[in-house]
Amino acid sequence: MIQGDNLLALKALLPYRGRVKCVFIDPPYNTQSAFEHYDDKLEHSQWLSMMVPRLQLLRELLAEDGSIWVTIDDNEAHYLKVLMDEVFGRPNFVADVTWQKKYTIANDTKYLSDNHDHVLAFAKNKDKWHPYRLPRTAEMNARYRNPDNHPKGPWKATPLHAKSGSAANQHFMYTFGNGVIWTPPAGTYPRFSEAALQRLDEADEIWFGSNGKAVPSRKTFLSDLDATGTPSPTVWLHQDVGNNHEARNEVKARSTPPTPFATPKPERLTTT
Repeated sequence: MIQGDNLLALKALLPYRGRVKCVFIDPPYNTQSAFEHYDDKLEHSQWLSMMVPRLQLLRELLAEDGSIWVTIDDNEAHYLKVLMDEVFGRPNFVADVTWQKKYTIANDTKYLSDNHDHVLAFAKNKDKWHPYRLPRTAEMNARYRNPDNHPKGPWKATPLHAKSGSAANQHFMYTFGNGVIWTPPAGTYPRFSEAALQRLDEADEIWFGSNGKAVPSRKTFLSDLDATGTPSPTVWLHQDVGNNHEARNEVKARSTPPTPFATPKPERLTTT
């Protein structure tokens, strides 16, 4: 725990250069509001200038397989994204996570009710960074069934087409063993090559519906999925990672002063 100016604190941590696996920061959002514990009213250019040396030092502290996560709102989020592209390299951008910070609607708002913040995630080197996966839930697994008693067990039908692909495959056509001729829907591309479709067909891993006449799809087997879990989505709901109300209650429970820190983050947001 280091108390003091954060720039000086980061410089004090430089002996740990290249050893930090994960960084989470919650910088001032530059909302042009007055808070008791910190200054949140800077000129836009001043705010960006303030962020540059801090981000540069944080990058030095990160290990090659480390990552940084920054909470921010719409006031500066998109400018901060460009700044972090420069500091960390655009190829190392991981995601702009949407965090549902509020679960109620502000009926007195003039325009739209502001219910989310951004969490900008960058890796030091995305080729070496591997995020933890979330455990699969019983609800997820319940979507897999085995109506044809396939020996590989429960499966879920998934499309054979993809949104993008090679222009050479725009007129792709494949004939399955049962005579069904398949072409990707207009504006899409085949997800698999002819050789891959043949392998799937021969292994009885193509589903043509219970009557054998439906649009073919792939049987994606539960047993083939990564046993370590499922990737995190980029929308984090308040019931999963906490919200502002929960954060304020946590601070009040730990604070003796009558005016605790006004804009905390919930513990679950940083530990989930």
